[in-house]
Amino acid sequence: MSIVSEPLGRVLGNRYRVVATLGTGASAHVFLAEDMVLQRRVAVKVLQPALARDEAFLRRFRAEARSVASLNHPHVLRVFDWGEDEDGPYLVLEYLEGGSLFDMLALGRRLTPSQAARVGAQGAEGLAYAHARGLVHRDVKPANLLFDEEGRVRVADFGVARALASAAMTEPIGTVVGTARYVSPEQAQGAPLDGRSDVYSLALVLYEAVTGGPPFRGETSAAMLHARIGAALPAATALGPLREVLTGAAAPATAERPDAADLARQLERLADDLAPAAPLPLVRRAHVPPMALAGLGALALSSPGDATLAGRTSPAGVPTGEPTAALRLAPGPATTYAPSPGARPVVRRGRRWPWVAAVLLLAALLAGAGAVYAIKTKLFTPSHRLPALVGQSLVSARSQLQVDHFKAVVEPAVQSLTVRAGSVVSQSPGRGAVLKEGTTVRLVPSAGLPTERVPRLSGQIDCAVARQLLIEAHLKARCPALSAYTKTVPQGDVINWSYQGRLYPRTAPWGATIAIAISEGKPPVQMPSFAGQTWTQADSTLTSDGLSAREVKAYSTTVPVGQVVSTTPGTGAVVPADSTITVTVSKGAQTVKVPNVTKETVQKATAALAKVGLTVGRVYGPGTGTVFTTVPLPGQRVKVGTAVTLYTH
Repeated sequence: MSIVSEPLGRVLGNRYRVVATLGTGASAHVFLAEDMVLQRRVAVKVLQPALARDEAFLRRFRAEARSVASLNHPHVLRVFDWGEDEDGPYLVLEYLEGGSLFDMLALGRRLTPSQAARVGAQGAEGLAYAHARGLVHRDVKPANLLFDEEGRVRVADFGVARALASAAMTEPIGTVVGTARYVSPEQAQGAPLDGRSDVYSLALVLYEAVTGGPPFRGETSAAMLHARIGAALPAATALGPLREVLTGAAAPATAERPDAADLARQLERLADDLAPAAPLPLVRRAHVPPMALAGLGALALSSPGDATLAGRTSPAGVPTGEPTAALRLAPGPATTYAPSPGARPVVRRGRRWPWVAAVLLLAALLAGAGAVYAIKTKLFTPSHRLPALVGQSLVSARSQLQVDHFKAVVEPAVQSLTVRAGSVVSQSPGRGAVLKEGTTVRLVPSAGLPTERVPRLSGQIDCAVARQLLIEAHLKARCPALSAYTKTVPQGDVINWSYQGRLYPRTAPWGATIAIAISEGKPPVQMPSFAGQTWTQADSTLTSDGLSAREVKAYSTTVPVGQVVSTTPGTGAVVPADSTITVTVSKGAQTVKVPNVTKETVQKATAALAKVGLTVGRVYGPGTGTVFTTVPLPGQRVKVGTAVTLYTH
């Protein structure tokens, strides 16, 4: 039976007995447990069973667990132990009864600037200690800021988020996705991270702890992520003197932020300057009395049917969630009687054969009882060691069980991240158990990968944001899978998305890759011919193609007034979208007055006509004579380039 469905009384690693459930997250379940060796309470974080067979995750988990277990700082949650059980990998952490910052905010409790400065300084000290040892948290949020009974901060969950990035269900893009509400701009864009990303997240957490809401809002996760990219921390009156420090810590550019150590110093100085902070409004965890833990020790000595674990209820009958041990008493020993002191024993004499008969009868009864016991307990039935069946097909698993004469019972299928559909996800009892022939072995088959809802990726979303949204939905992104020109979607934004050829899929299997098409912007335009068209017609055509038009007028002896003479660039040229096209429109032919060249020589008359754009046509009369008239006559308006006839004498 899974620890999720029946956790109480379970023992992990032959050492940690589960006492109560503390909480459940997307990647792990957290339990209160008793360390039966050191007799102390601990918190045990059991990661999801689906991760147990993910070798990439397990390698990173082991490395991260060793690194985190070496951390020893008053503001970092201690990791006492780690291991791998049939229920999955687990971490053993120190147990704090002061709750988390998330617990406070969930109940509507807020911090004063003085309280937030103290909490932030301690949290930043813990982060700085880890950063100095090469560990970036990547998921700083209210739920990971825990408090002891005196309100001292511990930063929790170092290393877990980074290990999850190596799991097959996530996309290893060089960054671990944190909670969208608190991630830094560089984390939202999938860029490499350093400790200043944690500083940004801590600033957003403190902002919300004081003001009661996040600094960047949006109707969707995408809108919330977009809002913070390149944006400064919004002003809030409630922050008071805390505003300047948080604004610097949440600077959009990484280089402009302090590191965690510097932030801790700034907050500590600010806290010293402010009035003494009131005690924190802690949300203390339900107290589990020592009797309950002692009761669990008694359970280890009794049979499974002799004890149960139940939740304590208030006098009004409302469950408090506090685990207690409710023991059912076994029947007491039989009453015996002894003779009174000083009484003389009564000696009875008689024949011996009744005693012999009684002994023989007793021997027969014992022999019969032994035979019955042997039959009922299968004393002489052969035993076999149960093989490992997880990962094998149901057909193969059943076949192996039949070889050793075990019975197979197939439970309802469950979805699995690591075991293909139709193969065994878990077996009970586990591998290596020595069982007698005829024993029932329960097999749980895989129903395949779980189905995830694909988020909508439309609405000014680029590859970085699309990748972030898909990872949060346990999906991967191939972006850009292709690109295309479009008149309606801005360059760099998502045009559409698909899975296995289906556009806009609503669901996809866990870890599936969604193909995303990205816009290259508006398509380029090949310039058409505008011969015979007016300026109005040309402007309308260019505008419909996404181009801008600029009108320039010029004289033309060949193109009628108001029609297009030419364009720049010219017909057939390919121009980028949004280009501006110069359109030359005809003003018609240019006209000039025929100058008066009478009494001039032919040579001087020719020069005077050329000066105004006219030419000399025929000359009637002596070539060395003087002009006495022209055709057209002097003063008449004619087109530029007209040939003027000279008459000389």
